[in-house]
Amino acid sequence: MKNLTDRRAILMGGGAIMLLALLHGALFWPGIMTWDAIRQYGQALNGQYDDWHPPAMNWLWRQLGLFGAGPAPMLVLQLALYWGGTAWWMQAAWARGQRAAAGAIGLLALSPIVLVLVGTILKDSLFAGTLLLASGLLVARPGSRAARIVAALLLVAAATLRFNAVPACLPLLLLALPTAWRRTWPRLGATAVLAAIPLVLALPLANTALHAKRSGVELSLVIYDLGGIGAFARTDVFPRTGVSNPVAVNADCYSPISWDRYAWWGAAPCAIGFTTLAAPLKTGHGPYGWWAAAVAANPLAYAGHRLAHFDRNTRFLVHDADLPGLSRQSDPNPWSFTVAPNGWRSALQHAADALLTTPPGWPICWLALGLGLLVLRPRLGGADPAVALAWSAVLYGFSYLPLSVASEVRYHFWTMTAVGIAAALVLSQRATWRLPRWQLALAAAPLLIVVAAGVIARA
Repeated sequence: MKNLTDRRAILMGGGAIMLLALLHGALFWPGIMTWDAIRQYGQALNGQYDDWHPPAMNWLWRQLGLFGAGPAPMLVLQLALYWGGTAWWMQAAWARGQRAAAGAIGLLALSPIVLVLVGTILKDSLFAGTLLLASGLLVARPGSRAARIVAALLLVAAATLRFNAVPACLPLLLLALPTAWRRTWPRLGATAVLAAIPLVLALPLANTALHAKRSGVELSLVIYDLGGIGAFARTDVFPRTGVSNPVAVNADCYSPISWDRYAWWGAAPCAIGFTTLAAPLKTGHGPYGWWAAAVAANPLAYAGHRLAHFDRNTRFLVHDADLPGLSRQSDPNPWSFTVAPNGWRSALQHAADALLTTPPGWPICWLALGLGLLVLRPRLGGADPAVALAWSAVLYGFSYLPLSVASEVRYHFWTMTAVGIAAALVLSQRATWRLPRWQLALAAAPLLIVVAAGVIARA
């Protein structure tokens, strides 16, 4: 009788998830296209790729063209990955008797911020959806070898979508491997090294296979760091560009929010930027030689720049009005793809914008919560899915400390989603609340501190 009831509940839940996915797609049809997506779709149409955005996604979009033109096929894929992964996680929690966790996962999936991100064509949405489906498949079908193989393939595919994908994918890939391979710390370490190899190679091999042209995208990080070091140290660390008073010019161009003034787009590109620095940076020991020399000579300035940017990137000690929000409509594009006006979607987008100004919309809070969960569940060796999710989310989120050039919440889509599911799994267990009070207090401390500091900074 209990099994029959559980099956009915799972079927009803699956039906509800499918209905939600359909409603979600209808609200955002055919999908919001940002400037990045417009550039990617252009390459998908002509089959000529560069590596500024992941060529693998552009190639995939080209294949999806068999089902229709424009953003709609990619939107359907993002919806399928996101809601499919959510369904797997809810089913797994329900099957383990964690009914409260299953309900919490369903509620978290309805976050207005996340719903807007899934409705926008983004590599970050595709990446997060792929990880969500892979991890959900692993926990819902733990004894299935086929499920492990499919999940591993999905994780390697996800690694072609972001240059910093490895920290997010590796803990989940370890979860897909036999428990015996990570039973002891030496085994876990050796397995992690071996598992990291296909993840590290996925992006460059995909770019090579698709004959993607070098765009110099790696220079964006070098230029932004040089600009930040120069601004904080009040000195010139750029190669010679012929620009008079480079210190003053750079001080006017630098922003801890993003590198955009150094790019060629926008209304007022900096006189010292991608266009003027692309050639000079190749002199001497090359871009990374310039970067290493500047960091070595000004380590405190580099640290100040990186911490200031990470603060904006995670919406910590900031004024929310200064930071970019979510896309509300498609940017102008040659194919006139747009999302029709809709009152329900507008209300959802307003709710998402409002949520961004509260702790649940600050990525730093999810990172702090993830750290707290690791205090409660410190070991991966037990094949605990919540631990794998928390490690994946935290490592990925903190990878933006040294590697980011812009401050947009989309970069933390996976961190917010993964920590939310992990929290639902861990905090719904009675055993968690039986832990020593000092451990519970230590776990809660990071979140309480960042919430208090964030609220005070905005006052």
